[in-house]
Amino acid sequence: MTANSSTRTAVVTGAGSGIGRGIATTLAERGWRVVVTDINADAAAATAAGLTGTGHEHHRLDVTDRAGAAALADDIADRLGLDAWINNAGVSAMARFVDVSEEQYDRSLQINLKAVFFCGQAAARAMIRTGRKGTIINTASMAAKQGRVPFLSDYVASKFGVLGLTQAMAFELAEHGITVNCVCPGFVATPMQSRELEWEAALSGTTPEQVKQAWIDATPLGRLETPDDVARSVAFLASDDARFITGEALSVNGGAYMD
Repeated sequence: MTANSSTRTAVVTGAGSGIGRGIATTLAERGWRVVVTDINADAAAATAAGLTGTGHEHHRLDVTDRAGAAALADDIADRLGLDAWINNAGVSAMARFVDVSEEQYDRSLQINLKAVFFCGQAAARAMIRTGRKGTIINTASMAAKQGRVPFLSDYVASKFGVLGLTQAMAFELAEHGITVNCVCPGFVATPMQSRELEWEAALSGTTPEQVKQAWIDATPLGRLETPDDVARSVAFLASDDARFITGEALSVNGGAYMD
């Protein structure tokens, strides 16, 4: 395939499981060629193998590897045309603010914010170089809009950064016809959430079942969010229907936080 192919191509980071896998699956169902990336090569391959349609690829990508991200963006841009880059990879860990270690803080910001900066930079450079008026979509969080989140201070800091970065990117890249937005999910049922249920229960002296019910109770639509809920929002932002939307942080959380 060449960059002149009419099929649009999207790169999704952290697509080996959870929200990333949901995004890859939904985009493929809507006719996109998806480049599945994850630090776990086997997980990326498994996601790619389950996608509908043809022409999908999978690559191992450590999003903290600036050179690796640039090489991938340039390769996809030259061979297939880079239409969308979704910065989804992220991590979380729970601890009381006074107990967060420097190592934990650095890891949160390195993966959740610094990697979004440099992967976004790689994607933007490739789009500008090839004249592609594409889109970049960052996965932020409900925690990007409020600090009232227990035991996640370093995560909150990183996601507030993603929201601000999204606006700065959108402002500067508009002249090239590149849109930049982020989605802000709430309580999403993923492997990451399963770990957070255990962590929050231990820190608050309750049970995972009680924490889960509290999250449901805090969501006006009355259920936990699914990766598909997030994925459909990303698909909208990547579509032609959203071509005049940029610099936005789309809340996708069932009403758990309204702004």
